Amino acid sequence: MLVALAAADKPLPVPLLLRSDIHHVHDDGAHSMDFEVDNGISFQLSGSQGEEGGANMFGTYKMMNAEGELVDVKFVDNEFGFQPESSLLPVAPAFPHPIPQFVLDQIAFAEQQKLTQSQESSE
Repeated sequence: MLVALAAADKPLPVPLLLRSDIHHVHDDGAHSMDFEVDNGISFQLSGSQGEEGGANMFGTYKMMNAEGELVDVKFVDNEFGFQPESSLLPVAPAFPHPIPQFVLDQIAFAEQQKLTQSQESSE
């Protein structure tokens, strides 16, 4: 009885109304999708067949965060993986100090040695 009373106190979720749900698929593998509900949540996607057989896609989606604010996420999904962009995602800090010139010189010297060795081995 107590469980039934506790469950009755919770308000029922408000159903969302679908504003749009559009899908396009083409014979060449290109595709797009647009989806939106009345609370502002939306998803847009466009894609095409990738050179290596996978799909290349880009798009955006909007969703509600825990505070009830609408947030945007842009993304690219291709042979390099899923790459989202959003103000929600952390950003790596800038390198804390400049790289000293002697380190840059050593890197350049090592690259030159590698190039010279590869040229000598191909002869």
